[in-house]
Amino acid sequence: MSSIRDVAREAGVSVATVSRALSSPEKVSPASLAKVQTAIDKVGYSPNMLARNFRSARSYTIVVLVPDITNPFYSQVIRSIEDRAQQKGYAVLLGDTRRGEAEREQEYVRRVETRLADGIIQLRPHSEKQGHTIPNSVACVHAAGCELTYGPSIRIDNRGASKNMVDYLISLGHKRIGVISGLKDNPHAIDRMAGYKESLAEAGLPFEKELVAEGDFTMWSGLNCAHQFCNLANPPTAIFCMNDEMAIGAIQTLKSQGFRVPEDISVTGFDDIPYARYCDPALTTIAQPTEEMGKMAMDMLLRVINSEPLAQRESVLPSEFIIRKSTGPAKQRG
Repeated sequence: MSSIRDVAREAGVSVATVSRALSSPEKVSPASLAKVQTAIDKVGYSPNMLARNFRSARSYTIVVLVPDITNPFYSQVIRSIEDRAQQKGYAVLLGDTRRGEAEREQEYVRRVETRLADGIIQLRPHSEKQGHTIPNSVACVHAAGCELTYGPSIRIDNRGASKNMVDYLISLGHKRIGVISGLKDNPHAIDRMAGYKESLAEAGLPFEKELVAEGDFTMWSGLNCAHQFCNLANPPTAIFCMNDEMAIGAIQTLKSQGFRVPEDISVTGFDDIPYARYCDPALTTIAQPTEEMGKMAMDMLLRVINSEPLAQRESVLPSEFIIRKSTGPAKQRG
């Protein structure tokens, strides 16, 4: 059986460095940490994690609270968090809160309070207006969040990204632009709706309630909401969907009702989930930097756990505008 000395010899570092990499990986340089991990894999060393945790009074486990574990966008962020956590010597416990059920969230909060986990990454969008659901005593970072989040957070500018998307549709000549939103009290839906309205106002276009359909970020809701637009005497020439799943569902309904996408109605999404490029037609959307978001959230949480100062409490990452084949010039209707 290999020992910690074998790892140190293979990595070309001291035994103390290997020990630090196992007990406090955040205190070891990325280069040294990579050497140690490579050496561990090569010599087949298995550290006594139970003994390490007992000595440090830490669990070396973090909780990721996810509102919808089936959502492909969240799965991409979770994968990045888990990759970074593993590099730092932490395990990840997933908490599916079923769209933010308070009782389920509190079960996971108690795990941190009772030292069964060291901190939480909250993926459910949550604004300061909704109040604090996680006590200040619990190490917590919000990822994929929204404006006015009350704690340390990593997010994109949802309002600005939505405005850019609607600006693009207007540039194609669209004047009747429908929107399939998330639930009206969802912070993501609130921010993205603000961007939609801002774009219309700048272009001098009216905000029409009949062009708003409330979904819940599922493919099924997009499929159902699109029927609302198909039944209008004057349907929109474009639909901005607040996530890709709803957009894909909407496209299915439009096709079934005899509308061509994008010739009759353009459709856009948000998130750039893997399916977005493979649906028919491929989806014009906003890509969020899920890999960077997950890594930064884990790094930020470790600083909070270690009571280290944060360079900034909120990081707003850039999003990417991706034009594919689901959008085109507005069709002139007689």
